[in-house]
Amino acid sequence: MSTNLNELQNATVGMTVGVIEVLCLQPFNYCKNMIQQGQPLTADPRKLYRGVSANAVNMGSCTMIQFAVGGSLKKLVLGGENRSLKTHEEMGTGIAAGVVSALVGSPLELIMIQQQRKGGGSLETFKSIANPNNFLRGFVGAAVREGLWTCGYLSIPPIVRRNLREMYPEKFDTDNKARVPAALLGGLFACYLTQPFDTVKTCMQGDIERTKFGSFTQTAKVIAEDGLTAFYRGATFRYGRMVCAVFMMDYLQAAVGPLLYPNAFK
Repeated sequence: MSTNLNELQNATVGMTVGVIEVLCLQPFNYCKNMIQQGQPLTADPRKLYRGVSANAVNMGSCTMIQFAVGGSLKKLVLGGENRSLKTHEEMGTGIAAGVVSALVGSPLELIMIQQQRKGGGSLETFKSIANPNNFLRGFVGAAVREGLWTCGYLSIPPIVRRNLREMYPEKFDTDNKARVPAALLGGLFACYLTQPFDTVKTCMQGDIERTKFGSFTQTAKVIAEDGLTAFYRGATFRYGRMVCAVFMMDYLQAAVGPLLYPNAFK
């Protein structure tokens, strides 16, 4: 999210970046979701890419919202001042943007997870779960996860890159050189702090019949019966995806904006 762009431009860049990320990394997401729910894995591309349409809409719209809201909040915090955001301002705007995006992302993920478990098309799945009690199922977990995830990919990498370039200018003389450690740290932050919330959310959305998992608290208690490590099922696939995603999105948000709107960066 750039302060050089207006809300619509930031939204367009965010949507483009989000869709590219999903099309490249959907298999990681499928494997993570299956492991969290105790379901078998497969190498069949047709199954690995189940729910990709819903997930592309999800990531495209969520990233669009995150970029637009985050960009607006950054401008609000700066108040016209010509300076860099402070660390707490950078992180706070990222978290707030992520929580807002969960209002759209949580229902779309519900559709994707139901497709991954049961097959079928997006429209067919939508019709089967079209119930007000289902649409916001798992929202709390999604809101916490999206807030910290957005902070992890939008706020942490710029902070790490800036500090590395200031502290070690000879070693990190370009943004690209500082991007790899920034992605590793951003992905680590986004993954392991949010994984328990994501596991609870995924289990709730995979069981809309509520045969095993009920409310957020009850679902967390059921998972906890298998020990703390149960909350981190699928974390390896999720961390792998997140490191790749943080690197891609950190690079793409810097590259796509000037490509689509060159006049804004003159």
